[in-house]
Amino acid sequence: MADNAPTVPLRSPLSPVADRLAAATRSSRGAIRLAELPFLTQLNVRLDAKGAAAEAVGLALDLQLPLQPNTVVRAGELTALWLGPDEWLLVGPPGGERDLESRIREAAGDEPVSVTDVSAQRTTLLVTGPRAHDLLAHGCSLDLHPRSFGSGHCAQTTLGRTQVVLVARDEPRAGFWVLVRASFAGYLADWLLDAATEYV
Repeated sequence: MADNAPTVPLRSPLSPVADRLAAATRSSRGAIRLAELPFLTQLNVRLDAKGAAAEAVGLALDLQLPLQPNTVVRAGELTALWLGPDEWLLVGPPGGERDLESRIREAAGDEPVSVTDVSAQRTTLLVTGPRAHDLLAHGCSLDLHPRSFGSGHCAQTTLGRTQVVLVARDEPRAGFWVLVRASFAGYLADWLLDAATEYV
């Protein structure tokens, strides 16, 4: 029997403010760029960092899980964020959740591992431009100077009173990823847009 259920197009948490983010970017004349990176694959992985599973998973993904606190490792389109001594967030292109989870579970074999798809839990804001540090500093207590929070660093913190995972991207002038829960994304976008008026 054919499935005649109507398909509903995916709608990202920040689609209602996409035009406002683009307008703020244009108005800043290159000082900042704000955009949503919707639907990224996000898997929360927990395993023993010193166990056999960590090495096996790293080999299977061609990416060693970072062991230093608040660091990021990137290989190809996959990024691993250190969240705790036995916890990582793997971020990849949209639609890769099942394949990535399968590869992790297969690599771990009988070793204990927890893999949770949290892709729908958060969306990602891209904040770039020469004034990105200044913009984020308005609402974040971390020292975001590149000497303290340079490329390859991440942190679970608050931005504008909202819990986020903040990632300093590793490409030149790549700025930051701000991973925020979908239910708080609209509020945080409004906060960023308000803070960005200084550069408009």
